[in-house]
Amino acid sequence: MVSKESQFHTDLMNIRSATSDDVSVLRDLFERSRLEGQTRENDTGADLDYLTEGYFECKDSCFWVAEYEEWIVGMIGVQRLSDDSAEIRRLRVRDIFRRKGVGTILMQHAILFCKEKQYLKVVLDVRIERGPAISMFNTFGFLQGRERDLKGRQLRDFYLDLYSDTIETRTE
Repeated sequence: MVSKESQFHTDLMNIRSATSDDVSVLRDLFERSRLEGQTRENDTGADLDYLTEGYFECKDSCFWVAEYEEWIVGMIGVQRLSDDSAEIRRLRVRDIFRRKGVGTILMQHAILFCKEKQYLKVVLDVRIERGPAISMFNTFGFLQGRERDLKGRQLRDFYLDLYSDTIETRTE
């Protein structure tokens, strides 16, 4: 594993739609985030157990994994909230691959999907002590919304307005 990390290059990473075969690995990434205190106590991760229903039955939602040498190193999902808004969920990167660009590439992929689906607004929340994630969200132009307390854990809401961006459409 250490050799993979030392030789890691994001240009060799593949982003693909998750499948039901990935659920056990996605669950592992989720459980690791629980151990690290990134996840709320009442968050069961049930959406991962019901991946198809939560992310693929609606054509305006999706879930992806980042693979490196056929090993899942990260994940991210987009769930439709309404006709014009979506939520980015479950951004996780395996600990030894953090701060190497995996989260950035996953976020770019999710935002591009949201633009293609013509969402006007994208929302997400994060634990307030997750400084690197907050910094990345700021880099992408997310605006900070309210802070809230959920059972003693401070969360910060973020939103990204996409209505000012124009999407090029091809005509044949």
